[in-house]
Amino acid sequence: MKEILAKYGYAPDKEAIERQLELIASNVESVVSDEVLKECFAYMDLTTLRNNDTPESVAKLVEKVNSFRIDYPDWPLPASVCVYPNFASVVREHRKYPELHITTVAGCFPTSQSFLEVKVHEIELAVKNGADEIDIVLALNSFLNGDLKTAGEEIAASKAAIDRAAEGRKVVFKVILETGLLVSAEKIAAASFLAMENGADFIKTSTGKVEVNATPFSAYVMCECIRKYYEVTGRKVGFKAAGGISSAMDAVSYRAIVSTLLGEGWLDKEYFRFGVSRLANQILSAVEQKTVVYF
Repeated sequence: MKEILAKYGYAPDKEAIERQLELIASNVESVVSDEVLKECFAYMDLTTLRNNDTPESVAKLVEKVNSFRIDYPDWPLPASVCVYPNFASVVREHRKYPELHITTVAGCFPTSQSFLEVKVHEIELAVKNGADEIDIVLALNSFLNGDLKTAGEEIAASKAAIDRAAEGRKVVFKVILETGLLVSAEKIAAASFLAMENGADFIKTSTGKVEVNATPFSAYVMCECIRKYYEVTGRKVGFKAAGGISSAMDAVSYRAIVSTLLGEGWLDKEYFRFGVSRLANQILSAVEQKTVVYF
């Protein structure tokens, strides 16, 4: 683990990070505006990952997004709708706007506890059924055992599976680190670099299925790693915060972290996302200045 951090010249300074987060938090009110909140709305992967999801409930969510452009013509669409892989074709069938991407979790989400062959096949099926974006979970069974080589090989195999199934179509690849289970800044950083080295287009905080999900601290470390990786390789990798982001101010706070560490070039849905189920209504309510329950 030390080797991969040394490779990018990165040593997380917990005290310095906490000081910077305090500074960002103290200034965040000054950057809130309707324009910024609408930007955050456009970064959303509008997510439904419930045990009781059905084709009907997923189709209903997509139809709401379709009608949103009519009901709120001055607002952007969310970046994508995020569903389980077996619902990719449902989203494909019902979406009216191709710029609304189909995101699916895959690779035996949320635990990644299965055979690599099973994970790869699920990824291929998701892409063949229309997924524009694939979110997988880092193989913590290997990573937490100190076997970064195997964990990295699984990421690379997942990327290769996407490319095979896509047949030349661009499919975005996100790797979920599950930072709440990594705990230390060093492990979060090592996982970030490992994912980026092995083909991740985005690194993502969390599944939303564990006790601790996205935190400003984990986001800060990941964004520092994205910056270091870009300085060394010249390749821009995106950041996605997910899990527990439920208020408009949460969204603005994460946007402030990205803006501070990575700059304006990352403030675009190509490089910045939120994975959300509740945030959409909160942002709508904040801008419209009334309670809105649309999604």
